[in-house]
Amino acid sequence: MEVNDSLINNLSNLSRLEFNAAEKEEIKKDLQRMIHFVEKLGELDTTGVEPLLHMSPETNVLRADEPQGSISRETALAAAPATDGTYFKVPKVIRKS
Repeated sequence: MEVNDSLINNLSNLSRLEFNAAEKEEIKKDLQRMIHFVEKLGELDTTGVEPLLHMSPETNVLRADEPQGSISRETALAAAPATDGTYFKVPKVIRKS
């Protein structure tokens, strides 16, 4: 894969970053080194090597999902900073233009 100005410009556009000429050259060198490293890994013989799916052999221990009762509306609204008696009141976040 060739790292050229077109690729750097495309990446800067996608990432919404701006680079000056010196920074672009530095990024080109860094990307080229990364690509060279990955290509070097491709030269390794991996026959018989199982893919690594997880870094640890541990598995998640989750509690059993047991249905439980919930609190009443009055109890929930009693702890709220603002209500209208039926619903929670929250600040308006959508503005009409």
